Amino acid sequence: MKSLRNTALGLSLGIATATFAWADGHAKELTIAIVNNGHMINMQKVAEAYTEETGVKLNWVSLEEGVLREQVTSDTATGGGQYDIINIGMQEAPIWGAAGWIEPLEFGAEYDIDDMLPAMRNGLSHEGTLYAAPFYGESSMVMYRKDLADAAGVMIKDNDSWDNVKAAAAAMHNPDAGVYGACLRGKPGWGDNMAFVTTMVNSFGGAWFDKDMKPTLESDEWKAAINFYVDLLGNYGPPGSEGNSFNEILALYNEGKCGMWIDATIAASFLEVDGVAYAQSPNAGNPVGANWLWAWAMAVPTGTDNTEEAKAFIEWATSKEYIKAVADHPEFGWGSVPTGTRASTYAYAEFQDVAKFAAAEMAAIESAAPAATDIKPYVGVQFAAIPEFPEVGTAVAQEIAAALSGAKSVDDALAAAQSAADSIMKEAGYY
Repeated sequence: MKSLRNTALGLSLGIATATFAWADGHAKELTIAIVNNGHMINMQKVAEAYTEETGVKLNWVSLEEGVLREQVTSDTATGGGQYDIINIGMQEAPIWGAAGWIEPLEFGAEYDIDDMLPAMRNGLSHEGTLYAAPFYGESSMVMYRKDLADAAGVMIKDNDSWDNVKAAAAAMHNPDAGVYGACLRGKPGWGDNMAFVTTMVNSFGGAWFDKDMKPTLESDEWKAAINFYVDLLGNYGPPGSEGNSFNEILALYNEGKCGMWIDATIAASFLEVDGVAYAQSPNAGNPVGANWLWAWAMAVPTGTDNTEEAKAFIEWATSKEYIKAVADHPEFGWGSVPTGTRASTYAYAEFQDVAKFAAAEMAAIESAAPAATDIKPYVGVQFAAIPEFPEVGTAVAQEIAAALSGAKSVDDALAAAQSAADSIMKEAGYY
């Protein structure tokens, strides 16, 4: 199998960061690469207090998630040292930790590591060592407009069938009024459209690879799932769905243009329309893997010269104290705290009062099934926990987007996807 470093994307972001030093040589500035999602954007304001207290200036590099993955992978793989702290997730953390790309994390007793949800701690660890601390965690679920569903005379149940979900989307679909029955990810990327598509394939009984790690993208299960996906979005989704990922759909939903959205539980924190209801992710007879498991986490690349300062910031930014700092911040409050990481967050009455999604979110996180099974012989829900997956997933994502846009038939797209994935896995030495 080829080395992990050889699978890294060869892109870099040219950012020079001036670093000032304490008298003892420690850095007074940290450069932090973050995904441009709401909780990360909020952190920039909350962390002003950290700078005031410590004197450490924080230089934020905020990137769209696909670009972030490329830039961070390239810089971390080569030991470039452009970033002191990086946002990564469950696909990368155990693999990069084992490869020595990122530093192990160990915090003081007051951090209360046992308060971290087991699913998050396990997913960000390798052989019991934590390599990234979760800033927020998530699964996926259905978020739907109950007022529109009630008006259309339809119900969406927990783990509903995909046929019932399609019927509900059809009933709520009213493009003349600017309302689309279902808003789903279509933008190509292993963590964009493929995050949703993989869980749909899982729920149809499919998987990325067989027990010999050979791609299975032309299986009956993949064909059934992708045909359903293309039909659902083609008939009841917004125009241009092949360009939509999390942020684009969040904007559509808050403009009142989506009847339902199946996506990250964390989205519920940012929904501004009234009457939102929640249900566990649908399935087509195989609920295992119907909802994903992810954390946007913070890690320290081994290429930084500011390891201890970076770890100190991460310890603060992923602590119970940070949750309270967001809750007490004049611009935010309990409805804006990052969720899905700590059990203690869900115990606050103030949080429960404003987070009507909390029970559904926790149920989704606790039911996510990343372990290998007979059907899915690898770790991971919406990804496979192997070094080659980002390359495989990115190639397949382009083909699925082509099918969604109508540029290719589903069969042609899956044939091309199978060919690309097969070449990557053979080159990597799996067979």
